[in-house]
This record gives sequence, C-alpha cells and structure tokens, in this order.
Amino acid sequence: MTTTMESKSVTPSDPQPTPGGIATWPAAIKNYFEELKMEMRRVTWPSEKQVKATTVVVIASVFAFSAYFFVVDFLIGRGINQLFKVLAK
Repeated sequence: MTTTMESKSVTPSDPQPTPGGIATWPAAIKNYFEELKMEMRRVTWPSEKQVKATTVVVIASVFAFSAYFFVVDFLIGRGINQLFKVLAK
C-alpha cells in the first residue's frame, strides 16, 4: 500500500502598502495624542492618602522580606559551613 502526499507551496501573503505612507504620519500622531488625552481623562487616579498608604506598605514589605532573606541566608550559610567542618575531619 502506497500513499502519495501532495506538497502545496505556501507563500506568505504580501502586505498591502498603506496608502499615503509617510505623508499620513502627522495625522496619525495627532490622532494618537487626541485619543491618549481622552483616555487619560477616564483614568481614576488614587488620592494622595491612598498613594502614601500603599507606599508605606511597599516599603515595609521590602524591609520585612529583606530581613527574612537575611536570616534565612545566614542560617543556611552557617549550616553549610558546619557541614563542611564535619566532613573535612
């Protein structure tokens, strides 16, 4: 039993050139900034109190995690040194 397989050539579709090219950039850039301005008006900004509170939480978390990792690193390092001392005898 033999099977034949047809091979089809697949060619990527050529991208269509944009009409106007570089000449349309100034209008596109202007449109982008107008839409950006409209979108920024819709943003709900946090209050100063919320920003301060979350900043304090982030800073406290960073210090807590750094202290935790310092202790863990110290203990693991000390344990490895003790292990080396025992195995070196």
